[in-house]
Amino acid sequence: MPSPKPIVILGVFVADTAYRAPRAPRMGETILGSAFKLGPGGKGSNQAVAAGKLGADVSFITRLGRDPFAEMALATWREAGVKPAVIETPESYTGAAYIFVEETTGDNAIIVCPGAATLISPDDIAANAALIRGAGVFVTQLEQPIDAAMKALEIAAEAGVTTVLNPAPAAELPAGIYGLCDYVTPNETEAEELTGVKVDGPDAARRAAAVLLGKGAKAVIVTLGERGALLHMEGVSELVPAISAGKVVETTGAGDAFNGGFAAALARGDRPLDAVRFACAVAGISVTRAGTAPSMPTLAEVEALLAAAR
Repeated sequence: MPSPKPIVILGVFVADTAYRAPRAPRMGETILGSAFKLGPGGKGSNQAVAAGKLGADVSFITRLGRDPFAEMALATWREAGVKPAVIETPESYTGAAYIFVEETTGDNAIIVCPGAATLISPDDIAANAALIRGAGVFVTQLEQPIDAAMKALEIAAEAGVTTVLNPAPAAELPAGIYGLCDYVTPNETEAEELTGVKVDGPDAARRAAAVLLGKGAKAVIVTLGERGALLHMEGVSELVPAISAGKVVETTGAGDAFNGGFAAALARGDRPLDAVRFACAVAGISVTRAGTAPSMPTLAEVEALLAAAR
């Protein structure tokens, strides 16, 4: 079997600061919370960590400030084997998210400040063009500016690199972006926002995927939570069932686990349907653990789950 090809991911790192309390404070009021947790986050970073822990050769392009949260990012990537391609931005700060969780209901309210990552530009992408051209798989999302994502997809597509766009969070996209994408990987909500088709199951997912193919995407994967994931492309429209690894603890980060696993499988040469099945297993393990980056499994764990499922 040939060696896996490198993966390059463009995206954002944010430090997640999560607070639990019975209720949110009123303006001007201070209340005591019951718990606090600090951890690594950001879709692109989570996806890079997922691929790295699976043994992939993965590089991550982003901007960080020069501060303790940047040190957290670098330590997280070092532990997962991710190679940072970081533009240090001392005039700004590393991104952070305030997450309030109402402990009686589990409902949350979130403020995200992406910081330095909002400054990622097409010029930054051009400076990393050789890294992108040398990849086997390129992945991006929509947390950094869209013009930077577009530039990176153009460079990758021109070089024949397999391109994956995870359109999260969903946003209005330039018409030409879909034609640069070998795979577009929305969840149900994102698929609905991008197409106007209400996605409430596999049949509706097929209709939404057909709209995205009509916009120029070569293949669409709609992730459907506990139902699994639908791969829709010319000649193939198949629902891959979810793969359970045990009791669900937390679904946050499951989409990032899926996308990182999918990229890792493509990079090692798996066929699309097999890569989706592999990604479902990665996500299936991640939801049995708390956190995002810390919940990502190893290759041995995924292979054991797939063997048991067979």
